[in-house]
Amino acid sequence: MCQVFGVSRSGYYNWVQHEPSDRKQSDERLKLEIKVAHIRTRETYGTRRLQTELAENGIIVGRDRLARLRKELRLRCKQKRKFRATTNSNHNLPVAPNLLNQTFAPTAPNQVWVADLTYVATQEGWLYLAGIKDVYTCEIVGYAMGERMTKELTGKALFMALRSQRPPAGLIHHSDRGSQYCAYDYRVIQEQFGLKTSMSRKGNCYDNAPMESFWGTLKNESLSHYRFNNRDEAISVIREYIEIFYNRQRRHSRLGNISPAAFREKYHQMAVLKKRTNGSVRYCQYTSYISIMPKPDGLTAAKNLAEAFEHYNEWHPHSALGYRSPREYLRQRACNGLSDNRCLEI
Repeated sequence: MCQVFGVSRSGYYNWVQHEPSDRKQSDERLKLEIKVAHIRTRETYGTRRLQTELAENGIIVGRDRLARLRKELRLRCKQKRKFRATTNSNHNLPVAPNLLNQTFAPTAPNQVWVADLTYVATQEGWLYLAGIKDVYTCEIVGYAMGERMTKELTGKALFMALRSQRPPAGLIHHSDRGSQYCAYDYRVIQEQFGLKTSMSRKGNCYDNAPMESFWGTLKNESLSHYRFNNRDEAISVIREYIEIFYNRQRRHSRLGNISPAAFREKYHQMAVLKKRTNGSVRYCQYTSYISIMPKPDGLTAAKNLAEAFEHYNEWHPHSALGYRSPREYLRQRACNGLSDNRCLEI
C-alpha cells in the first residue's frame, strides 16, 4: 500500500502513531461546544454574541480563535432579506404628528412603543401579524394574528401590551399611517389609557425602524426557513419565537448581549437599589457585578456599589479598550515613551 501511495513505510507508521497536539485537541473540543451553541441559538449569532453565549456557559475563548473555528466548521448566521412595505396609508382618516423624528432614545421601559403590521404566506392564505415593541427593552410587549388586516387585529395587540405592561399615562405610541392605526376605535383606546399618538411620515419606513428591524429579524431567523401548510402552523412558530426565544433568550448587542427580559429585570433591580439609596444610583445596563441584598440599609448598599465600581474599573475587560480594564488602559497610555522604572512608579 505504501508503494501505491508513494510513501515510505517509516513515514506511514509515524503518521499512524502521531498524537495530535494539545492545541489541536483543544480546538476539537471547542468545535463541539461551538456547534452546540450555534444550534442552541438557532444559527442566529455571529462571533461576538456567540462568544458571550459560550462565556456564560463557562467556556472562555478569544474572538479571533472563535472566528477561525467557525470558519473551519463552515458555520454562518442567517442573512437578512430585503425590506417590503406592508401597509397602505392612502385614506382620509386623521393622522397624528411624528413625535419621535427617528430619535429612539427612551430612558426607561414603557416610554416609547412602536407598532406595525406584517404578513406571512401559508398554503391556506395570508396570515397577518400585528406587533408592538418597547423601544427601550427591545421586548415584544403585544402581538396578535389573524386572517385579515383589520383594526380589530391591531386592537388585540394593543390590549395585550396594555394588560401585560400597565404603562403610565404619557407613553408615546408610534406607528405608520395605516388605516388600522388611524381608525377611530383604535384612537379611542389610546386616549382612554393616556397614550400619546405619533405616526411616521408617509412612505418613510425609517421613521419606524425598530419595528421594521424586528420584522426582518423574525423572517430572517425563523419564518423564511418554513413552508407553512396552514395558518395554525405559522401561528405556533411565531408565538414560540416571540415568547420563548426573542423575548427571553435572544441576546441583543444593544442591550449588552443579554435578552430583553433579562435587561428589563436588571432595570427593575437597579430601580429598587436606587430607591433604597435615596436616588444616589444611576442605572447602567452593565450591572453584572451588582447584587441586591434583602432590604439593605443605605450604608450597605453604598458599600456594595463601591466594591462593584472598584471591580469594574480595575478588572473588567472592554473590547473597545483592547480587552483591558479602564485603569490598565490608562496606565499603558501613561507609560508610552517612559522608562521601565518610571512606569513601575505609575
